[in-house]
Amino acid sequence: MSQPERNGTAATPLMQGIEALLFVADAPLSDEELATLWERAYGTRPSREEITGAIEALNRVYEETGRVFRIHRWGGGYRLATVAFVSPLLQYYKQQETKLSQTLLETLAIIAYRQPITKPEIDHIRGVNSDYALRRLQELELIEVKGRSDTIGRPLLYGTTPRFLEHFGLNSLDDLPELPELQQLLESPEIQHEHLRLLYSLDSEQNEASE
Repeated sequence: MSQPERNGTAATPLMQGIEALLFVADAPLSDEELATLWERAYGTRPSREEITGAIEALNRVYEETGRVFRIHRWGGGYRLATVAFVSPLLQYYKQQETKLSQTLLETLAIIAYRQPITKPEIDHIRGVNSDYALRRLQELELIEVKGRSDTIGRPLLYGTTPRFLEHFGLNSLDDLPELPELQQLLESPEIQHEHLRLLYSLDSEQNEASE
């Protein structure tokens, strides 16, 4: 069976396999990892020289065909990355993509200053359902699930991520500016009482659903 060609050069199965793995990998893959994955899938183990040769061949194809990415050595392994020329363009796109709306900023501020915090608590403080905001902030990797509350219903607890600190130029959460009004609101007895009521309601609904 003939192999697909790239600019007149046949792409070997190993080239295609390495390209596919690096395309989907979230972290750099080493020679050893690439060889092991190939062996588990197909029963034969390529040598380090064969892997290196396949990567060099891929990079030649990318360069000859004017592609905007190359396979680079990165963190002890290989990964696909764009060429330097398009970096300013991608940085601008990233800034636009991560621009936060007022809704996201409001939700993020509540989580940052009150974490770990549950969705019922966030919903009550904001006065609206926070499903979309929580989902979007998780997609942007600015918040994450930190565990479950020990309160009734054991709702998920949310907190900020290291990317949150990087996004806002903070070394730690101690560098957050003080927001006395928000802190006062969060710590008010009325809010705390309402949190317990909401959690009790959530638990009652779950019990009814299971009956």
